[in-house]
Amino acid sequence: MNGRSVVVGVGSIGREIARLLKRMDFVVTGVGRSARGADPDFGDIHGVSDLNSCLSQADYVVLITPLTPETHGLFGAEQFSAMKSSARFINLGRGELVDEDALLEALQGGQIAGAGLDVFCTEPLPPESPFWDLDNVIVSPHISGDYQGHQEAMAEIFLENFERFRDGRELLNWIDKSLGFAKI
Repeated sequence: MNGRSVVVGVGSIGREIARLLKRMDFVVTGVGRSARGADPDFGDIHGVSDLNSCLSQADYVVLITPLTPETHGLFGAEQFSAMKSSARFINLGRGELVDEDALLEALQGGQIAGAGLDVFCTEPLPPESPFWDLDNVIVSPHISGDYQGHQEAMAEIFLENFERFRDGRELLNWIDKSLGFAKI
């Protein structure tokens, strides 16, 4: 076993992350808006109310929730305190999900071992940001949608949805505006 991971955000991207981690022999725990069992990718999904207890067991924490009023500031000093000092935090969601001052303090003080950060409250990350100077942080550009073939893939989805709309069928990637993200 390569360790334990907690994936916070159990939508389509979180599920794919869980599948990849399982292929690398990780034990994967999912945390979503509400608890539920018998999930094909996570087994039991814990509700966000159980977040801190789930964090205490994780070697890696992957944050991939959408930014909504309920998730804004989801990770702060309390969550970083709940993590093991050997744990690593990865934020692929949105910068505003995290109290960056609390994360910086946790990283500088050795409260957590490291972080991989793809998103920040201010993007691009300003050159004077202290995150650039930390040896235990990997900063990546938030450009996951910019890959070879991206424009063609977007055009294909548009054309597929146009046909679905014209035929009165359900659209792909439908955003539930009351939730602020696509429902699976």
